[in-house]
Amino acid sequence: MKALSQKRRHPLAAIALLLMGLLLTGGLYAVATTVNEAKASTAEFTASDTQEGQKLFEANCATCHGMGASGTQDGPSLVGVGAAAVDFQVGTGRMPMQMNGPQAYKKPAQFNDTQTHQLAAYVASLGAGPAIPADEYLDEKGDAAKGGELFRTNCAMCHNAAAAGGALTRGKFAPALADVTGKHIYEAMATGPQNMPVFSDSNITPEGKRDIITFLKQIEANGSPGGADLGALGPVSEGLFVWIAGLGVIIAFTIWLTSRTS
Repeated sequence: MKALSQKRRHPLAAIALLLMGLLLTGGLYAVATTVNEAKASTAEFTASDTQEGQKLFEANCATCHGMGASGTQDGPSLVGVGAAAVDFQVGTGRMPMQMNGPQAYKKPAQFNDTQTHQLAAYVASLGAGPAIPADEYLDEKGDAAKGGELFRTNCAMCHNAAAAGGALTRGKFAPALADVTGKHIYEAMATGPQNMPVFSDSNITPEGKRDIITFLKQIEANGSPGGADLGALGPVSEGLFVWIAGLGVIIAFTIWLTSRTS
């Protein structure tokens, strides 16, 4: 009995229990994340989509991303980025890039919707990743007030509180979010393109993403109730503009008045 008690109190037993607990927690987290991502997914790909997508990829993308999307010196691996990343990058025209630079610019899409869907199908077949969101999260009928809170907490430091965009470092920038489709906004949150962090479903739930989209579309529809928004750059820059413009008018009026009296 004494020997058995010593074995049970062995220091390695505590370490083993800790490792088992960590493995169990990690497994439960992975299952929960997979369930959430599956809930937010709507795209269904056929074998034909994947085959056609592979042809398009090899003809247009493999130069930078390598055969099998394994990556090269000119482009990262796309294994595991998911269908949402491809749908966003290709659908907004950011990919293929016109030239190497600190950031890919939005431009007219090179591929139509069917081809974009096929490219997404091929990349999704290479490894699990964020899926294209379901229509129920893109209906712009969420809670705009909650969406505003989430946006100001997680997004406004880069995109501006009015979603007008802002400058970052080394030639990079956070783009304005006007005229961006709800699907692309959702996909950007799920995949973290360019300099943007990834907001997985454990950070912002699909319902929370829906609320953010609702908020952004609401402020885009309402415009600026106070008139010209001066680019929504903020009170400091806008106030400075008013002071400079106002002083300019006063100086010009003073010069005109002096010239008349002389």
